[in-house]
This record gives sequence, structure tokens and C-alpha cells, in this order.
Amino acid sequence: MVQIYTGDGKGKTTAALGLALRALGWGKRVLIIQFLKKGRWGELRALERFGEQVKVVQVGAGGFVKPETLSKHRVSNALGVELALLAKRSGEFDVVVLDELNQAVELGVVPLERALEVVEGWPPEVELVITGRCAPKELLDLADLVTEMKEVKHYFKKGVKARRGIEF
Repeated sequence: MVQIYTGDGKGKTTAALGLALRALGWGKRVLIIQFLKKGRWGELRALERFGEQVKVVQVGAGGFVKPETLSKHRVSNALGVELALLAKRSGEFDVVVLDELNQAVELGVVPLERALEVVEGWPPEVELVITGRCAPKELLDLADLVTEMKEVKHYFKKGVKARRGIEF
């Protein structure tokens, strides 16, 4: 199945990682490719405890995507596309999470055509999970499950900063 977590609310990556954690609990092999992201966050520290059962690859170039850094981001995120295509052919993983792929497409870092190539044609025994705001209609059409996270209220608007162990 193809699952997409999208929307402007908090929790897209968290939901995908929760699914990955559940799969790991049943001995499944998990690949997480993080587009746009770079850094050693709390969830990555926790996943290290699963050893060879989970592989996490960050392909973000670091920093925000701006016109002057667009080419750098395109190059680094192209690696994520190639890794996903290799994983699709390898049969090595039971669950594959493409974290922030939607946003990478929206920002022009990953071409829509390449994202569609990645998403189409996975073996039926592999669960594919895609996260990020602004999921393109073409990806939504391919999905078997779409969940839209909607912000109703957020403490960031009160000036609360990101907290270790909660937001990162």
C-alpha cells in the first residue's frame, strides 16, 4: 500500500515513524529516506538502537531552500530518488518511508516526474509511506491511504520554541 501523510498540521513525520516503529517491533526491515533534512534528531538516535533492521538516510543539503541554494538541494535530493529506486528493486525492505518527498516536489528540489517514478510500481509486500506538506494531486491519486494533518491550534504561535525530545 501507498500511504501519504500531508497537510499543514504537526505530526506527519511522527505518524510515519510510528508506523516504522510498529513494523520494527514485528521484525520488519525499514528504510527511511529523509528529503530536505539534515541533522541528528531524537528519533534518529532512537532508531539507531534497532541496528541493521533499520536504515536512515538523510539527503538534505542543510539550510532552507532558496533560489541561490536550489541547485545544491537538487543535487543532494537526487541521491534520495536514486536510493528509493534501488530500494524498490532490491526487495531488502518491508517498509519504506520517503519523509518530506511531498515538500521536496513542491519546492522544485525533486521533479514531479521523478517522484512519480519512485512511487509507481512497488512490490505489493512493501508498505510505502510518503510525508510532507503540499502533496501533489498526482501522488495523492496513486495513494491507497491519505491522511491530512490540519492545524487547529499550535503553541508555536504563543512563542514556544521547538523542544528537545518533542519537536526534535
